[in-house]
Amino acid sequence: MLSIQDLIILSCKSLVANKLRSTLTALGVFMGVGAVNATLQVGDISRAVIAEQLAARDAPQVQIGSYYIEVEGRSINLTDMTYLQRNIQNITAISGINRFGGYENKVFFQAQEAQPQMFAVTQDYLKTTGRKLLKGRFLNSNDFTKYRPVIVIDKVLAEQLFQQENPLEQQLFSDGRLYLIVGVIESKISFGEEPKGMILLPISIYSAMTGMENIESISIRPLYPEKMEEIKTKAEELLKKRLPNAEVYAYSNIEEIVAQKQTLEMASQGLTVVGMIALLIGGVGITNITIAAVIERTAEIGLRRAIGATKSEILWQFILEAAILSLFGGITAVTAVHGITTVVAQTFSLPYKFELKTVSLSLGSALLVGVGAGFFPALRASQLDPVKALRSS
Repeated sequence: MLSIQDLIILSCKSLVANKLRSTLTALGVFMGVGAVNATLQVGDISRAVIAEQLAARDAPQVQIGSYYIEVEGRSINLTDMTYLQRNIQNITAISGINRFGGYENKVFFQAQEAQPQMFAVTQDYLKTTGRKLLKGRFLNSNDFTKYRPVIVIDKVLAEQLFQQENPLEQQLFSDGRLYLIVGVIESKISFGEEPKGMILLPISIYSAMTGMENIESISIRPLYPEKMEEIKTKAEELLKKRLPNAEVYAYSNIEEIVAQKQTLEMASQGLTVVGMIALLIGGVGITNITIAAVIERTAEIGLRRAIGATKSEILWQFILEAAILSLFGGITAVTAVHGITTVVAQTFSLPYKFELKTVSLSLGSALLVGVGAGFFPALRASQLDPVKALRSS
């Protein structure tokens, strides 16, 4: 009885002896596996791009505020924030924020000047945004109750004003006031804007300076991202009841990314279907070629059976031929797609990583289709009557 190694050698010799037929069959598998692998690569890159976009932003959160207030109405305030916190479940953190000054506030440190955004925030700002504290501390309860003129700046502003110096315990001058830096946080995209420098100060200072208790917007970070839409709807509904004269709005800070993700997933699913169809067509090609090979080699099969070859040896030889063609076409396709993807990723600065999981899925699907397509013709070959097969010559 022939060993597996002998059967593989015999199968390879048979494929080499029929170069054109083997090449055309492998080409069909190449196109199918190439389409499947390319689709998987597109999906991997899309997910990596979305992950990068999410990492560059504040943590997923619902932001709620009001556009227009009638004369007899009032603005959102801290009591509204507390009310939402008590009446909405599955919340990780909630915080309030006000833009301080204009959109371009000039701040000075010695001879250095910058125009960061300034925001008055509540104490849970870091928990809501998910930003990391890089140096020093964040605003604490004493800063709020004692109206301390302390601030926290982001990494971008620290680099603009201090370069390699330590910004902690340094003072910034803005609009006739001095503010003491007590902490540095990481920079992220906030309110859809690229980071260009940020200053955070206690919201109590804003209230003391303006005489206003309002909050421009409330940010709610859900405990579970999938609860985002539910929390948004609930928050909007609750505030509309408390502020009947206000135009209340609520939105997610990652809405456009979620929409982009859904679009990419739909496109990826469509491409996967096309790839699987192409792979199945390649499988049909393997079936046709294997059937043709069985018919052409009927006499050979009869002779081998007559000199002692078993049914299982004939079966496994044809299955191995189909498997070898599938793997050859699949490996060639994966190599080609990897090369093309690498070039495209480098050209357009896309995050691409060679994933063994993707390769395994591609080659696994090729092998499955190849063996499945070649099985029944192989089974037919193994069931041939040796006498009738020899007579066919």
